[in-house]
Amino acid sequence: MTTKTMQLLRVTHLRGPNIWTYRPVIEAWIDLGDLEDYPSNTLPGFYERLTAMLPGLIVHRCGIGEPGGFLQRLREGTWAGHILEHVVLELQNLAGMRTGFGKTRQTSQRGIYKMAFRTRQELVGRAALASGLELVHAAIHDTPFDLAAVLTQLRELVDRHCLGPSTSHIVEAATDRGIPHLRLNEGNLVQLGFGAAQRRIWTAETDQTSAIAEEIASDKDMTKALLQCSGVPVPEGRVVTTVQEAWEAAQDVGLPVAVKPYNGNHGRGVSLDLSTQADVETAFVLALQRGESKVIVEQFIPGNEHRLLVVGRRVVAAARGETAWVTGDGVSNILTLVNQQLNTDPRRGETEDFPLGVVKPHESGEIILELERQGFTAYSVPAAGVKVLIQRNGNVAFDVTDDVHPSVAAVAALAARVVGLDIAGVDMVLEDASRPLSEQRGAVIEVNASPGLLAHLKPASGQPRPIGAAIMDHLFGVAHNTDKLGRISVVGVTGRSHATPVARLIAWLLHNKGHKVGLACRDGFYLGARRVHAGDSTSWDAGQNLLINRSLDTAVFEHNSHRILSEGLAYDRCDVGVVTDIGDIAALAEFYIDDQDKLFNVVRTQVDVILSHGTAVLNADDAQVVDLAALCDGKVIFYALDPASEVLIAHRDRGEAVVFVEGGQLVLAKGQTTVARIALNALGADIQALPGAVLAATAAAWALGITAELIGAGLRTFGLTPTKKHIEP
Repeated sequence: MTTKTMQLLRVTHLRGPNIWTYRPVIEAWIDLGDLEDYPSNTLPGFYERLTAMLPGLIVHRCGIGEPGGFLQRLREGTWAGHILEHVVLELQNLAGMRTGFGKTRQTSQRGIYKMAFRTRQELVGRAALASGLELVHAAIHDTPFDLAAVLTQLRELVDRHCLGPSTSHIVEAATDRGIPHLRLNEGNLVQLGFGAAQRRIWTAETDQTSAIAEEIASDKDMTKALLQCSGVPVPEGRVVTTVQEAWEAAQDVGLPVAVKPYNGNHGRGVSLDLSTQADVETAFVLALQRGESKVIVEQFIPGNEHRLLVVGRRVVAAARGETAWVTGDGVSNILTLVNQQLNTDPRRGETEDFPLGVVKPHESGEIILELERQGFTAYSVPAAGVKVLIQRNGNVAFDVTDDVHPSVAAVAALAARVVGLDIAGVDMVLEDASRPLSEQRGAVIEVNASPGLLAHLKPASGQPRPIGAAIMDHLFGVAHNTDKLGRISVVGVTGRSHATPVARLIAWLLHNKGHKVGLACRDGFYLGARRVHAGDSTSWDAGQNLLINRSLDTAVFEHNSHRILSEGLAYDRCDVGVVTDIGDIAALAEFYIDDQDKLFNVVRTQVDVILSHGTAVLNADDAQVVDLAALCDGKVIFYALDPASEVLIAHRDRGEAVVFVEGGQLVLAKGQTTVARIALNALGADIQALPGAVLAATAAAWALGITAELIGAGLRTFGLTPTKKHIEP
């Protein structure tokens, strides 16, 4: 009896570069069971049911490299593991977490496959995998599947666990410039870059954003006073705490006035163009509900609200607000008219994906007051042709960046500097942003810390602005060599033969030169010469601890194939990658690594991540390690115990660098030129018995620019036994 079902045997989140790709993936081991005998073209109605449920599969390229490629494979016949890969990717895309990478490979055991797919968040990826398995089975067996409910669940997970859209945009801009990132919490706190070269962001706040500046921005009265002292035009106003004070202030500053919460944001609780005592008092109560115990009453400045985004010292984006109106038909009430004429706009919605919000005239206090001033409620029926003002503010989402006059931009940038914010949302009321400020009655009404970015990323009209790129320029500057932006020197050591002493030696040689070095190896976790934790520290988590440390300018990591297969590398790219040997298949049997080619593909991960300006340090005495040289994007230094090695000779003939032992000396040579010789008998006693490790470490140090003299001095003073007491966490 056939059941035509498959099951998941193991699911692993590979959080760093791995055998599949440079990015994090979820790897699933799948037992197809009897589905191994039933490719897709042998399952009646399967193609039609699957494509009806997921019509977006039509754009999947698969092996032929063009849209429709996967559907072609599906018609011709492909296996369930491969189908599950594409279903999981599509579910993630439909949930709002765009991904595109996936691969499925058969193991040597019949019916057992390894499938990997890119995911930006582990919990979402695992949930999509579980739901994808159910969906494929439903399509095979023609049983019900509630796709809408699944997508609702996945979208909730995306909203709860993924980076917000603004933070994601900034992180993508960093990725485009080759700047690595680490997520530091479950929210939007992100580290850009590694070690001492890192910067941190929390959405639109950076590690340059002053806490004092944020406090000033939150105190609107202080902000206005500072701006006024600096020549920035602001509306005259007062802070009040009672209804009576509000009306007195309105008369003092001159009608009409605006009333708004002392600590409000996003235009909530703001009432504009108020000319009567009743309106001012009602607006005061409304503002009080949104704020603390204080309310601001200030001059009303005619014009449209604008948001100018300042990054560093310049305006990088600007958006204009528009008033919202409806026109009566003599039959429908205002609530119905709003739903028909405003809320049907596809740009309006409840989530951050929409540039404009849903208008709720029966719930919004600001709109209720605006309607009352016109003699209406949300349930009034305006006469045919009568225009009703619904909303004066809150629609700042219409891009005008290219129209902003230099004088307007200069005032916005000055306002941000006066408050002290490196990134600020400066709210201005302007008749026309394209005209000089001297020709209109414009004013700055607020300066906001941690400004929202979506109005500039997804404007209601106009083009999106590259805010993330501007923030990268602000944080890291504009560099010609983008390979070094946000990066410290990273060294990876992979192999079973003497990998730990190689890593220890490299770290010591760098420390001896004056680098601030961190080391994560099997022997422990080191900061400089001090071991702070004894025990195996080759895990992904230990590696992250190095990259987070702001005092380090260099990090050295030891790996083995088991770690690569179970976790991935802790970093995305490295300057130097050392491979001492390919290793032993027997130790990896649990991963279905059962031949030398598969083992080679595991170890090549270390070479695949070497930067184009970096160096692979390879053992010329291991034929498979030698084959890795062709995969390196950077330079290669071979090392060997035998100076007559054919690999070394050929490499020297090409003018390349090698390290070898000759006549009791460690020799560094480039081409036919001997660069330096170091006597082996002068080295520390601990490492004289490990000439291969000394060669590998010397080559790595040389690749990192350490002179032969310093290498020799470091080798002579190194000891494998830690000389400083370690400190357990």
